[in-house]
Amino acid sequence: MTTKKTAHIISHTHWDREWYLPYEKHHVRLVELMDTLLDTMASKPDYKSFFLDGQTIILEDYLQVRPERRAELEALIREGRIGIGPWYILQDAFLTSSEANVRNMQIGHRDAAPYGTISKIGYFPDTFGIYGQAPQLMRQAGIDNALFGRGVKPTGFNNTVSDSYESSFSELVWEGPDGSKVLGILFANWYSNGNEVPTDEAEAREFWERKLADAERYASTNQLLYVNGCDHQPIQCDLPEAIEQAKRIHPEVEFIHSNFEDYLASVRGAMSGEGQLSVVKGELRSQRTDGWSTLVNTASARVYLKQMNQRGQSLLESTAEPLAAIAHRLGQAYPHHLFTYAWKTLMQNHPHDSICGCSVDEVHREMVTRFDKSRHVAESIIDDSKGVIASALRTSGFAQYGENALPFVVFNTSGWERSGVVAVELDVSRIYFREGKSIPEMNSMMKAIGLEGRTLLNEQGDAVHCDVEDLGLQFGYDLPDDRFRQPYMCRRVRLTFEATAVPAIGWRSFAWVQTNEAAVSASGEEAALVEGNHVLLNDYLRVEVQADGSLIVTDKTSGREYRDLLVFEDTGDIGNEYMYKQPNGETAITTKGKQASVKLIENTSYRAALEIVHTLDIPASGDELFQQEKQEIVYFPSRKSGRTTECTVPLVIRAVVSLERSGRGVGIAVSFDNRAMDHRVRALFPSDVAASYHYADSIFEVAKRDNEPAKEWENPSNCQHQQAFVDVSNSEAGLTVANQGLHEYELLRDGRNTIAVTLLRAVSELGDWGVFPTPEAQCLGEHSFSLMLLPHGGGESDRFHAYERAYQFGITWQAAQTDLHEGELPACSSAVAWEGEGLAFTSMKIAEGTGDVMLRWYNMDNKPVELSVTVPEGGKEVYKSDILEQPSAGEEAASLVGDSRTHVQAVAPCEIVTLGCRS
Repeated sequence: MTTKKTAHIISHTHWDREWYLPYEKHHVRLVELMDTLLDTMASKPDYKSFFLDGQTIILEDYLQVRPERRAELEALIREGRIGIGPWYILQDAFLTSSEANVRNMQIGHRDAAPYGTISKIGYFPDTFGIYGQAPQLMRQAGIDNALFGRGVKPTGFNNTVSDSYESSFSELVWEGPDGSKVLGILFANWYSNGNEVPTDEAEAREFWERKLADAERYASTNQLLYVNGCDHQPIQCDLPEAIEQAKRIHPEVEFIHSNFEDYLASVRGAMSGEGQLSVVKGELRSQRTDGWSTLVNTASARVYLKQMNQRGQSLLESTAEPLAAIAHRLGQAYPHHLFTYAWKTLMQNHPHDSICGCSVDEVHREMVTRFDKSRHVAESIIDDSKGVIASALRTSGFAQYGENALPFVVFNTSGWERSGVVAVELDVSRIYFREGKSIPEMNSMMKAIGLEGRTLLNEQGDAVHCDVEDLGLQFGYDLPDDRFRQPYMCRRVRLTFEATAVPAIGWRSFAWVQTNEAAVSASGEEAALVEGNHVLLNDYLRVEVQADGSLIVTDKTSGREYRDLLVFEDTGDIGNEYMYKQPNGETAITTKGKQASVKLIENTSYRAALEIVHTLDIPASGDELFQQEKQEIVYFPSRKSGRTTECTVPLVIRAVVSLERSGRGVGIAVSFDNRAMDHRVRALFPSDVAASYHYADSIFEVAKRDNEPAKEWENPSNCQHQQAFVDVSNSEAGLTVANQGLHEYELLRDGRNTIAVTLLRAVSELGDWGVFPTPEAQCLGEHSFSLMLLPHGGGESDRFHAYERAYQFGITWQAAQTDLHEGELPACSSAVAWEGEGLAFTSMKIAEGTGDVMLRWYNMDNKPVELSVTVPEGGKEVYKSDILEQPSAGEEAASLVGDSRTHVQAVAPCEIVTLGCRS
């Protein structure tokens, strides 16, 4: 082994598509940078390599403006001089869903494929913490490494770094919860430590004396990494000359214009073995730092963005994809092109400066449009797929109730059987404009239709209690594939009822029919859901509202009481879009002990609800000193300002607490008009469960986290990320709090293990390296939030069932009206049936390359489990796949023999398992 040191200088630019400038202003600079890069590489063969930030979207952005340079760009990529991929975009890790992270990798590989090469680099240069399952996802994508700048050491604002960190070296072994390992490379001196290398001899001597010492301080081998570039950094065109100068000054060091692949190979070649490296396990959340630079409070900046993202992701991955896959099995073409477009549009909002809400206001206005565009495509796919499936169901069983029967289908696209309240709109009758009637005639005909004497039935002929709302005369239109649009007038109703036992990844049929009650099965009297004026109850839960609006929830199965739930807290925030900072010495304003208004607003056979209204007087904004400190760029932990004492505004919080007949959870819908600035609003849920740790939903993992921070932690706040839920439990009981798009929580160190969920954070500046006012980040105006409380027993099975319901909470019911017809599918069935205790179902889609049905789960448990899957009709064999939808190495496909369509798959602890089904 050579003892000569090698300095690997790797050129790059870290390209935030939008941040302190709107997208198009950064876009213009990107085009200039890429033009310079291509010109430099053409004129200087010794400018050998450039890494295009790990995200293929840069190719799209550049070629959108410069399509005439595609051939030059492609030639340089094929020569290996420009490295592309593996991601489509550099996403925030914790604020995007599990499946969004997979689609990001899939689309990045797909877009890189035409160029003939892809960088197999697990690239997370500036990610604000990384999920623990990244090593497993990297391995499943054929990547054996991960390069990152945050998570195991403090990295401050303006790219400043400090000396202490968790690993012994800048090289480490990163191990996921399933045992997958990758070689981790920490940018110990940041991803700009080789930036702007001098060509002047005197400057170069000083530069390299310092830089060589810095790198050797952390490196475990004689292979030293220098990353030549930074955020939006222009190309250093004279880098070849700078490298030649370095060689003359330090002939004992081999200076090379390198790339990440060669650098990683050199590190591995120089190591005596990975045993010399520190092993860092699981999540990289900067747990072992002072807590001031984690950037975790981006999880609550501009919460409305997170809510829109959650809805968009859920519609694509949990609704549109499985419905389109089922429709595909019925002969409908799977719209890969539309899914790619919808996912790309959504993922353009996933870079950390975008989804984190930590950019200037113009950036986030454009994001709202992207969210809408992606959602509109998803909704179109959903509507088309529902129509295909509904047309294939046998609804002819309802024909016995007459030709005026109105059948419809309710879809459950979650991975578990589901019961819940559904609202369905039905057209009782239509008359089309093409029929030649005048509009007044059509209106009169529709208004004359009677709605009496109808009953809602399920496919078994059982009567289902429902509420009917007459929506009256409505205009509508069809858009046929083979002719011009077809407008009509109709009489429309809305039916609200509880759909019970709808199969997983399946459907159940209903019809609103005209019939005598004696002709249908009687459902009998059902127990009331209301007791007195302030109590809701069903077979599983009892919910009592106290005078101050807090809840006492009793789990009837265990008899356990949870008290003081749903207290609201308001505090000042003198931080920024990145980090929360409560004014020194401030006392939180809460609703505890303050009289609330409580009234019953719903009492039906399927659901009851209570409305709770609080009014708090809170300071209108920060004080004058706060304005001064922002303008002077006072580092936020050092700020001495507070909230104004001159003016208050009312914060009127409306909470609707609901309980469904079959519900195992308490629904909570919160809304308010935010009129204050510089503050944070949270909902508090004391668990009173004795435990030193808790669980939080993360990326393909239910992460187990300590309640107490590490000894290095100084920040009084210890907020953390969640996806669908957070849970505190022990062997006796537990409380899960589920959410829709509320990604920030804190486990309070208050002796009660209180779960505090952030609803809104109103701030006025971007923060980081300058003065960037963001008045729209104050989030003034109307807001609404959705949560669910899920008390559960202490067994692992109880905990996993609560998590299943939390996942379902984020998936909307779907329904489609149809007509009376025969069909190849049963009126109530499932596209895929499966069993596996502790497994979470995450995806059903069609592989683009093969047309195979792809199904994915992950093991929530740290124990092995057996997965039993009954595959769709026509399936002939099942194979294990990686996340790129390629058969796993060493795994053989299992043929399905005879009439059996069941496959059994062993799933390792914490494993992400994907099965492909060939027809």
